Amino acid sequence: MKDAAVTRDYDWWLLAILAAICMLGVIEIYSATHASALSGMHMKQVKWLLLGFALMFLISRIDYHLILDQALILYLIGLVALIAVLLMGHTRFGAKRWIPIMGQFLQVSELVKLIIIIVLARFFAEVRSDELSLPDLIKAGLIVGLPLGLILMQPDLGTALVLIPMLVVGAFLAGLQWKHAAAITLIGVLMLPVGWHVLKPYQKERVTSFLHPEEDAKGSGYQVLQSKIAVGSGGFWGKGFGNGSQNQLGYIPVRYSDFIMAALAEEQGFKGVLLALGLYMALLLRLVQNAQRAKDRAGMFLVMGVAAALGFHVLVNVAMVIGAMPVTGIPLPLMSYGGSATLFVFMAIGLVMNVRLRRFVN
Repeated sequence: MKDAAVTRDYDWWLLAILAAICMLGVIEIYSATHASALSGMHMKQVKWLLLGFALMFLISRIDYHLILDQALILYLIGLVALIAVLLMGHTRFGAKRWIPIMGQFLQVSELVKLIIIIVLARFFAEVRSDELSLPDLIKAGLIVGLPLGLILMQPDLGTALVLIPMLVVGAFLAGLQWKHAAAITLIGVLMLPVGWHVLKPYQKERVTSFLHPEEDAKGSGYQVLQSKIAVGSGGFWGKGFGNGSQNQLGYIPVRYSDFIMAALAEEQGFKGVLLALGLYMALLLRLVQNAQRAKDRAGMFLVMGVAAALGFHVLVNVAMVIGAMPVTGIPLPLMSYGGSATLFVFMAIGLVMNVRLRRFVN
């Protein structure tokens, strides 16, 4: 593939959207941390972004069919890595999710999300019928179920949940039958009481505080209430850059990461939120367009797996910030601070670019 052709065929609109989201995130991280002990965090994020762009271009140059051929090996590596986290991982905030590498802490589950996208794309692409059979559906469920269970043991409910829309979207595109979908939905509803008993005490508190945050305003309901106060006080125009009291005084919890949208809403108002959501909508529409132009089923499943993951991230994070869903710790893609999450997004977009670059290759 000639360099000139590669340069021409990159999705430059998609790159422009990514750059705009990244810029918005760095600005808000700076606003949230510059007057605190976390000063300089925005520059750390810039370094992660630069590394992410490099990985994206690298992955885009490797034929995605070669990557799909290694799906089984990648899957086994992912499972081994998750087990290694449980055995010797670094613990923060009561969760064991990270492995120290070269002075940094890598969240293995973020890499596993990328692996699951690849494995599911390979699996669903090899289904040769218009309807997905029950055995194939069960196999796909097991493929996702093993890493999902290991991630839940860390515990990391948020990341585990992200694997589900990847499976659902893939199964739907592969020809999920309505009777199977109805049966799975019924089983899921019946399993809710079991799932409730499996949850950790703090996870149960998050659910109950989501329903009635005012009952424990200084405890489990604090995050949701402070986030809603910040969002509401921003109004339409916002208080201005660096002028958000909830943000600058540190009342918004993890305002540089999970609740960065609340910080944005307070300082830039509804107009700032509309801009951010508009960029994410443009990103998702661009991903769907690339999926439609893929030259084969495998490429289409890869791109739609990425779209499912990123769309779920945005939906859950925004709903969490306004109190419409329980707090799960799912970051906002490319806006929230975080090395592992940022690298996952860029590597996933690298797969999308990979599919796009080879849409005309025989």
